Amino acid sequence: MTTITSNQQSPANPDLSRKITRRIVQVFLVVLIQAAVLFLLSWDFRWLGAWFYMGIYLGMLVVNAFILLRRSPEMVAERAQVGEGAKGWDKIIGTIMMMFGSLGMLVISALDRRFGWSPSLGLGVQIAGAALYVLGFVWFMWAMASNRFFSTIVRIQKDRGHTVETGGPYRFVRHPAYASMLWSSLGTVLLLGSLWALIPLGVFITLNVVRTALEDRTLRTELPGYEAYAQRVRYRLLPGVW
Repeated sequence: MTTITSNQQSPANPDLSRKITRRIVQVFLVVLIQAAVLFLLSWDFRWLGAWFYMGIYLGMLVVNAFILLRRSPEMVAERAQVGEGAKGWDKIIGTIMMMFGSLGMLVISALDRRFGWSPSLGLGVQIAGAALYVLGFVWFMWAMASNRFFSTIVRIQKDRGHTVETGGPYRFVRHPAYASMLWSSLGTVLLLGSLWALIPLGVFITLNVVRTALEDRTLRTELPGYEAYAQRVRYRLLPGVW
């Protein structure tokens, strides 16, 4: 997910339209699942935090799609791959991150809303959460727009002429997408107002750090030019920290 790329377009793929359609369907299903989890498990269709979350998410998706389909449709098609060519450890970690991390945060938040486990966090905290969520999503979008090899899985894309470049947010950290997930996931928990969701958030953050370390090691050993890039950009997730 985190290697950096040039702005040159790859040769046209005869399956490009089919793969892009597949990716659109995947994203649409994710939206439906998230909405179902939030509103059906909470059984509260007047939950403003959930409506704001879904509204921000949908708005960002539309903007992201408009940018990426014009800038790098091949990368959109690449992201349609689910586990195809991924490292074995990435399949395991990615699945756990999705089920017990990102999805888990929504499940716990919805149940918390329904049964009132957490005290009210207040409007100010929720606004801060929304700001963090937007900031993380924008940073994620910038990383995607800067990297036409941006993928949902860890694989060296030799079939697409995988290269390294230091553009966009990759000038500051080597894995900006994973960094953005830290902010947006914390923002999600605060926006939805659930202290209990900090538990799956902790799982998600831990696995995010582990996945970053393993992917970074893979890129250092398998992607030409990445080691030199890593010497120039020292930090993986947080400048001055790690």
